[in-house]
Amino acid sequence: MVNATLRKRLAALVAAGLCLVLGACGTSTSSKPSGESGGNSVITVNNVEPAQGLIPTSTNDLAGWKIVTQLFEGLVTFSNTGALIYADAQSITPNADATQFTITLRPGLVFSDGTPITAETYARSWSFGANAANGQTGSAGFSTIEGYDRLQDEHGDPHAQLSGLKAIDARTLQVTMDTPDSSFPYKVGDVAFLPIPTASLDHIEDFGKHPVGNGPYRLASWDHDQAIRLVPNPHYTGPRKAVNAGVTYRLYTQLDSAYSDLESGNLDVLDTIPNSALTTYQYDDRITAFNKPGPGFKSFTIPQNLAHFSEEEGQLRRTAISLSIDRKTIVTKVLHGTAEVATDFTAPTITGHNTTLKGSDVLRRNATKAKELWKRADAMSPWGGTFRLAYSADSGNKPWVEAITNAVSNTLGISASPYAFPTQKEFSGAVHDRTIHAAFTQGMQSDYPHPEGYLVQAYSSASADGKGLNNGDYRSAAFDRFMDQAARETKLESSLVHYHASQELLLHDLPVIPLWYANVTAGAGKQMRHVSFNYMGVPEYYRLTK
Repeated sequence: MVNATLRKRLAALVAAGLCLVLGACGTSTSSKPSGESGGNSVITVNNVEPAQGLIPTSTNDLAGWKIVTQLFEGLVTFSNTGALIYADAQSITPNADATQFTITLRPGLVFSDGTPITAETYARSWSFGANAANGQTGSAGFSTIEGYDRLQDEHGDPHAQLSGLKAIDARTLQVTMDTPDSSFPYKVGDVAFLPIPTASLDHIEDFGKHPVGNGPYRLASWDHDQAIRLVPNPHYTGPRKAVNAGVTYRLYTQLDSAYSDLESGNLDVLDTIPNSALTTYQYDDRITAFNKPGPGFKSFTIPQNLAHFSEEEGQLRRTAISLSIDRKTIVTKVLHGTAEVATDFTAPTITGHNTTLKGSDVLRRNATKAKELWKRADAMSPWGGTFRLAYSADSGNKPWVEAITNAVSNTLGISASPYAFPTQKEFSGAVHDRTIHAAFTQGMQSDYPHPEGYLVQAYSSASADGKGLNNGDYRSAAFDRFMDQAARETKLESSLVHYHASQELLLHDLPVIPLWYANVTAGAGKQMRHVSFNYMGVPEYYRLTK
């Protein structure tokens, strides 16, 4: 099963950031070149104070994630287009049905303090993260590895190991799965799978304050609520080559303040444009603006048990509602062009994203057909009441929710209205507790660029009833079979056949109504050069080499 905790974490992250391939450019925050860095300036970027220590297996907030992914390197990383690139791994080889993987590490791997990284290092780190007795929030990421269930006793032995991990020698790790999992080589790119020095596992809280990693940067200082300073790691030999003298994260409490600093030249990078500037930032001549495809999928869910939305009647009404929405106009006029109209259930930066799925015409407005389908549904059971679309008032979603309910009302001739919850906490609670009794907005952003990260948690039967992100409790034996078939395919191209077929089924059933993909909306100071984006739309500051 995909990591539900991490999926929820990243689903909430705004898809906004930059991959900065920078040499001698930056602000006046000067520093001499360090290690293999070819640049002579420190890059400044916005952030907030991390919620907790910088521990890979327990990082569940965006602020910490930004830092941890620079301080640590995993088995794999990904190109700007989401292609898998080996990092600490030299190879990851599956058996015939993806129930066992043999991982070979590159020679000479060390942490920034010179401590060797071996297969046993990875086995101990993953077992520590999986073991419920250690209370790590990334635990569920290891759930498909053999022995995971036996480590789910919060009062058990914190040193107990995953039985599915076996260090054959210093550079070879054998991983036995509980169930086929062909996405595993991508899944190990998740933050929870990053290595931690074995000696630090018994002092993990102290380690989180002063982490020693193996990534392109090392921690120079952490001035709480003020700044976190990173410098290049001279021991790093992986594919992410630092080309500056370091990165300083300035910790803000208000994005508007960060935007002002960007405009005045006192900040190099702003990875999230505040709502107050969305309508103007692309025309602000004091900055370089970015508005590019990202990994965020936006939709709204119509619960399976909502009156008039089950079985054939429900399928007709779902399709009618989808056909009522002019997504292109909403993206242009309400979202100011900061999104792309959806064509599938993944995202443009994800491997296997598809723009030509059979049945995708349900995502284009067709008022005539919408009315016809609604009329057919009325013949089965006459519609009554109001179609409500729930959202949280503090989310900033009100304008486009209103646009959707107006479209449904005007097209179908029914009462349709927004249904606001005061806070995200109250909204999420009603969704989780199944007390919302309305359609509701939903977003998805995977932790790794693979369709499994978008589809299994959101639509499989095993992820219904609060066990994943299938919050509409959609159940389809046919969909589950597609997921099982994809998981057994050890070649990505073969698995994509099943993932695409599953989405064509989803386009018919419409457990959620796809809307659009949120763009990367960000800004850089005029002093910055050679700016590009990574596959997740988050800041990274290196030149990627294979």
